[in-house]
Amino acid sequence: MGFVTSQVVDAPLDEVFAWHQRPGAVHRLTPPWQPVRVRSEAESLRDGRAVLSVPPGLRWVAQHRADGYQERRRFTDELTSFPLRTLTRWRHVHEFDAAGPESTRVTDRVDTLVPDALLRPMFAYRHRQLAADLAVHAAHRETRESGAEPMTVAVSGSSGLVGSALTAFLSTGGHHVVRLVRRPARAGDERHWRPHDPDGDLLVGVDAVVHLAGEPIAGRFTDRHRRALRDSRIGPTRRLAELAASTDGVRCLVTASAVGYYGPDRGSEVLTEDSPRGDGFLADLVDEWERASTPARDAGVRVVNVRTGIVQSPAGGVLRLLYPVFFAGLGGRIGDGRQWMSWIGIDDLLDVYLRAVLDERLTGPVNAVAPAPVTNDEYTRVLGRVLRRPTLLTVPSAAPRAVLGTQAAEEFAQASQRVEPYRLAGLGHRFRSPDLDGTLRHLLGRLP
Repeated sequence: MGFVTSQVVDAPLDEVFAWHQRPGAVHRLTPPWQPVRVRSEAESLRDGRAVLSVPPGLRWVAQHRADGYQERRRFTDELTSFPLRTLTRWRHVHEFDAAGPESTRVTDRVDTLVPDALLRPMFAYRHRQLAADLAVHAAHRETRESGAEPMTVAVSGSSGLVGSALTAFLSTGGHHVVRLVRRPARAGDERHWRPHDPDGDLLVGVDAVVHLAGEPIAGRFTDRHRRALRDSRIGPTRRLAELAASTDGVRCLVTASAVGYYGPDRGSEVLTEDSPRGDGFLADLVDEWERASTPARDAGVRVVNVRTGIVQSPAGGVLRLLYPVFFAGLGGRIGDGRQWMSWIGIDDLLDVYLRAVLDERLTGPVNAVAPAPVTNDEYTRVLGRVLRRPTLLTVPSAAPRAVLGTQAAEEFAQASQRVEPYRLAGLGHRFRSPDLDGTLRHLLGRLP
């Protein structure tokens, strides 16, 4: 059985082929709804091998074939690992042909027993990701005042949901990524980072720092959890800001932040970066978190604080929890469903971080949210429609309080914040998928 699909992308042949050769390509092309994780990538498209983890604890080894390789035209991989190779065959030929001076036809030919119905959404996702990533990087190369030179970007929290996606996105775009890891460095792209006492030469040779590390916010707001949230954010951010300020060559510091700055319940008030901060533990935490980057700002380093909304990805976060519940037909709104949800798709969030690194016009707090916030009731109906499942149930307001406690439920699970990306709009920022329906269909492989 053979499967063939092709698409023309608006990028020259050399750039499209080079994109596939860079670290992170397999990560960017792996659909997030599939229970697949990349363990290692092929060092060479000619004869290297990529290793993936698939349920139930098996390895999918994709061995690249030298006899199926042609520079700038073709590469081929085959499934070689036992026992999967005894269950199905898989030979995937990736072909590239110039469709015009600035466009490339990408064709995938797969010899396999896997049904076409399972392959179509996967390859449709891969082609959309490739085209969108190439377009975003090309747009920034054209507008950067400093030209198209790749940057060296240090990233903390690189193993998390956002960090792992961001490092792959940056490296496939031609930038060099330095991962700041708390364990001893094991690879050439890693540097050992002690959050509260970093080495003085940690950022030598680095152009930009993206600081994502921090204890996950979800959980009961016990004294211990609140302390962990503060300790993992305030001190480490201040130490990195001081180090960025004292290291020659560091041009910008981009730190994670959150829309929790605006407080848990602002009704239907439209919130922009100029809106006053709200009340509550998270508002206090985010305010202190952002002020911890002051040493870098005072030293003339451009600082951007990315106030992130509810990140949409079935690989992690809220959607990962909701997906199986809604798929089972057990999803429903929380309480009356009137609370506002300021959300953003994972890929649009990556684009915001890339702009924060490259666009010298962007500074200070920036709302990383989609331009169309929705109420919990609307979110529920859209997710149910995408999955073709009923959403007739209602989750009592008391349920989140029973699981998380009153404070965490009010400030996190049931918070109502109608946040707008005002500063991004002022820069003409384009979102890949500004509406919730399109975003969820792409991330869950549910496009028509």
